[in-house]
Amino acid sequence: MFYALFRPFLFLSDAERAHNMSLAMLKVAPIASLGASDPLLAQNVASLDFRNPVGLAAGYDKNAEVPLEILRLGFGFTEVGTLTPLPQAGNPQPRLFRLVEDRAVINRMGFNNGGQADAMARLAHLVRDRGAGPIGINIGANKDSVDRIADYVTGVRNMERFADYLTINISSPNTPGLRALQDKAALDDLLAQSMDARTLGKPVFLKVAPDLQPADIDDIVQVAIARGIAALIVSNTTISRPDLRSSHRDESGGLSGAPLRDLAQQRLVDFRKASGGQIPLIGVGGIASAADAYARIRAGASLVQIYSALVYEGPGLAKRINAGLARLLKADGFRSLADAVGVDA
Repeated sequence: MFYALFRPFLFLSDAERAHNMSLAMLKVAPIASLGASDPLLAQNVASLDFRNPVGLAAGYDKNAEVPLEILRLGFGFTEVGTLTPLPQAGNPQPRLFRLVEDRAVINRMGFNNGGQADAMARLAHLVRDRGAGPIGINIGANKDSVDRIADYVTGVRNMERFADYLTINISSPNTPGLRALQDKAALDDLLAQSMDARTLGKPVFLKVAPDLQPADIDDIVQVAIARGIAALIVSNTTISRPDLRSSHRDESGGLSGAPLRDLAQQRLVDFRKASGGQIPLIGVGGIASAADAYARIRAGASLVQIYSALVYEGPGLAKRINAGLARLLKADGFRSLADAVGVDA
């Protein structure tokens, strides 16, 4: 209710400035924990315990500035980054656009971040709240890198000790050529070297694009399982453009939010079918309600992530989704969230 009153004033600011304002507010505002989640929602994925299945996707807390504050908003886990070995400014501004009429966002940020050393210094002094959920670290390659696979290896070596899990992000459309690493041979080389770079055995997730062909999906699943990837995050933003109403509809970059929902749902179905349930899936893209999250879970997602919907629904969204999920699970007679995963597959 409060956010609905505040949002018109926030939307008077440029989207990236508003994003930075929200980070600043989280740093100074006292946030009491929103309380324990319904035990029905607890999940164990990749040997990690999640008090509920709703996480914050990478892209919001790029520099690992507020992971604990995010968890206190009711999220079951959060993912910081994308972090690259060296700092980089990202693409020229403006590079973040609200498509209000479509309840969507287009971004071409370009992995803007302060670099891994900056985040490491911050994470080294992080004091976890008791019972707080996992903190994942999303790693990427620098735009001007001459050896992008080496950048991911560096990211694993730098960030593993600070992460509950690592995410290899090769699916952003805003770093030219990055998505080519989803090709079978390149992906196998990348994952082989990245997995070998671990010294602590932390689980590694792989984040994929929604703009894939069936053969791509089969290849990704085969390589991910063979290389011991712990989960697939399905999916990143899309370069496709469905029928949009906003004046920003022709901006270049990755589209997220409500228009991505059906495509992301279908890609989750595709990955579940291709994998036969052999690898956990995390559903992302266009999730804005408990019904959206529940559909993703029934299609095969063990966990879900949200981000763009927060722009329109506010910081209480995770709590509302979790409450709604518990009601839906109970109404359908499920004794645990795990029992609902993939029932529609």
